[in-house]
Amino acid sequence: MQEETALKLKRLALIMAISACIVSAVWYGLPEAVRPTLVDLHRKSAGLQERSIQVGKHHIRYLEGGRGQTVVLLHGIFAEKDHWVDFARALGGHYRIIVPDLPGYGGSTRIEDEPYDYAAQTRRLAALLDALGIERAHLAGSSMGGTLAALLALQQPQRVDSVAFIGAPHGIRSPQPSTMDREIDAGRAPLVAHDTPAFERMMALLFERPPLLPYPILQHAQAQAIERAPSNGRLWNEQLRDRHLLHERISALQVPLLVLWGERDRVFDVSAAGTLRGLLPPARVEQLPGLGHLPMMEAPVETARRYATFLQAQAPR
Repeated sequence: MQEETALKLKRLALIMAISACIVSAVWYGLPEAVRPTLVDLHRKSAGLQERSIQVGKHHIRYLEGGRGQTVVLLHGIFAEKDHWVDFARALGGHYRIIVPDLPGYGGSTRIEDEPYDYAAQTRRLAALLDALGIERAHLAGSSMGGTLAALLALQQPQRVDSVAFIGAPHGIRSPQPSTMDREIDAGRAPLVAHDTPAFERMMALLFERPPLLPYPILQHAQAQAIERAPSNGRLWNEQLRDRHLLHERISALQVPLLVLWGERDRVFDVSAAGTLRGLLPPARVEQLPGLGHLPMMEAPVETARRYATFLQAQAPR
């Protein structure tokens, strides 16, 4: 009896070892076969579903979930909608969440002879809200997305309930140059990755506390960044022409503004948080200890808690 039990245990151990080898082989050998399932499960865990809509020339993919006041989350340059999933989950389903791949990014259309500068993208953001039937919304954005949110609020304040910069926005002059500022001044484009070492340097620039990303997700992000590098270079140069656009316009913003700026941000130095406070004294500016440029990925629960507190303060009384 003991010998039979021991034999069964050995067989079970062998089956488990073989299964682990198969899973590992697929995980690392065929990451694209695994990635769609991982992405779908991640979205569903946050109550989000992917949808799509045609807006002008662009086919736009977006995530939607929850009920209540509409909150639109906007990603940064060369980023995409799924970077917001953990943050959206932490908001707890108390809001209707819309998270688009902005035109030119992620799964949305990129047209090589179309501009993707701030003027064009602000028009497209307004058109997307129109197409989705969103008359009013809270807008929150990371980096480029934050700047787009502010620009739309400057142009159409009647449809924007509030703006939040979840991480530093693009376009504020800083007293102390950031690591990326020095790279730009040296003629380099540190967010355009032509190869694996450049991708790894970009990740180190973006994150102080890197999130734990499954290998298939990270591998896909790297492959896409390298594949799109020539096209990304064009979009980078378009945005570089508006390097300090927000600095020139932010003082006219009339809607409530929350600023959550990582103290360890190497993309836009935290010294610019004080500059922004001086340009727009009513803004609520908070520095995030130990975080880098993408706090909604580095500390989604804490960052979402701060944002939810801000949203609650905007609720009608």
